[in-house]
Amino acid sequence: MAALRPATSDVNQVSLRVLKSSLASLHLPMCGPGRIWEDSHLKGVGVASSTCRCRAADPRNAMRSPMSPGLAPPTYRRTGRRAGIVHLGFGGFHRAHQAAYLDDLAHLEDLSDWAIVGAELRDDQRRMHEVMGAQEHLYTLVLKHPDGTWQPRTIGSVAGHLHAPDDPEALLRLLAAPTTRIVTLTITEGGYGIDPATNDFDPSDPDMRADLAGGGPPRSALGFLAVALARRRVARIAPFTVLSCDNIQGNGDTARSALTAFAAVRDPESAAWIEANVAFPNAMVDRITPTTSEADRLELITRFGIRDRWPVFAEPFRQWIIEDHFPTGRPGLERVGVQFVPDVRPYEQMKLRLLNAGHQVIAYSGVLAGYRFVHEAAADPELAGQLSRYLDEAIPTIEPLPGIDLDDYARTILERFANPELADTLERICAFGSDRIQTFVLPVIRARLDDGVAATEAIAAVAAWARYIRTRPDLVDRRRDDLLRAAAGLDDDPSRFLSTAGIFDELAVDPRFLAAFADALNRSRP
Repeated sequence: MAALRPATSDVNQVSLRVLKSSLASLHLPMCGPGRIWEDSHLKGVGVASSTCRCRAADPRNAMRSPMSPGLAPPTYRRTGRRAGIVHLGFGGFHRAHQAAYLDDLAHLEDLSDWAIVGAELRDDQRRMHEVMGAQEHLYTLVLKHPDGTWQPRTIGSVAGHLHAPDDPEALLRLLAAPTTRIVTLTITEGGYGIDPATNDFDPSDPDMRADLAGGGPPRSALGFLAVALARRRVARIAPFTVLSCDNIQGNGDTARSALTAFAAVRDPESAAWIEANVAFPNAMVDRITPTTSEADRLELITRFGIRDRWPVFAEPFRQWIIEDHFPTGRPGLERVGVQFVPDVRPYEQMKLRLLNAGHQVIAYSGVLAGYRFVHEAAADPELAGQLSRYLDEAIPTIEPLPGIDLDDYARTILERFANPELADTLERICAFGSDRIQTFVLPVIRARLDDGVAATEAIAAVAAWARYIRTRPDLVDRRRDDLLRAAAGLDDDPSRFLSTAGIFDELAVDPRFLAAFADALNRSRP
């Protein structure tokens, strides 16, 4: 399923190694059958040293650990580690992607200075904190292969977890500590407060607005980063590198713009220091990671006897390409397939306009057609044809990449979407559609129209999104109320949706876009 042709460039060789490392065999046991691993918990700042030990498992505590007689803890030493990486937004993607890469590397070299500490910023994510603590910060990653094979492994690269609403000062102390050298982010497009169309800082998130107003501890990711970096500046501690792992083109540039604009409101001197001293490398990330279902968790028990309260499931494919700019150092992730390049933008563009936008193309139409899962929609000849035609539209808008066959990459996307084992829900992809349509689909439409050619399937995806909104009074989107109002009169006046949704900008008055949007709405009328 490799998207790249073998033996034609360094890029291809790295990508092939990525796929091979994704299929790494299970870890060898360290503890004997019926025994579980004990490790230290995070103590305020960093990870406290303690003596590791094995102890007999108590059947009454079967849900405390992902360990089972058939799946042992990692074989590397997990005690005495320092928190070199703090991750904000500790969700499934981070656990299936970045943490898995670090786990691979920990089996090859000493990463005692590069332990991960995860942090949740939202109060409704308390359960993740509780689960990670109960399981000694271990969890199970299961790779789901298209042939029905499940490949479980235990991830041990996470050394601690914080729930920021409970103790924001603990997270600030950790971020300000000299041992923290990289802060990674998966906070979604809306977490940066940057308008994708204008690139202006325009925060709509309530937590971000509260942080800008001041008067209390931070609540948003930008708030925590700004305060922690201000403390490091005063203490003359070198700043950490900010590494965004969100699906945003130029995610490092976006993080820089957002954080400096945020800091400038509160402390212009700190903003200038951030601009001059903090590194924000761009990165491209890729691994389809569906939401973990209760059925998945129970099937994990049935197949392997693994009792994990919050396992994570993913496809075998993974990719991570990063600009190599880490002034205070980084782990040697190139050993496990991460590619470090001078400029990641062409790779981002390829992924965002083909994979991520492809998800948007099939998601809303799939839900409207009555499907629940991505693989179901991908098996529908009409929807699969729509996706294939969209990919044909999008490929000419992408800058050429030496050694990469974009047609092969597009075929790989069709194969990945068709993987029935992932059971990736369409609703997961439909959530926060305003951010995703802006970031993934509209750039393709603009590029096509600028070239004087039609963007039929891309615009049809926008029309399907508009119709989807009308069916979802419980819409999951940061612009929920505005979108529901705008979509109410969709059939009477399509232009009203485009002008009031607040995301289309010049496209809302482009007669070519308006005509194609109205035509797509008519063709999709129930």
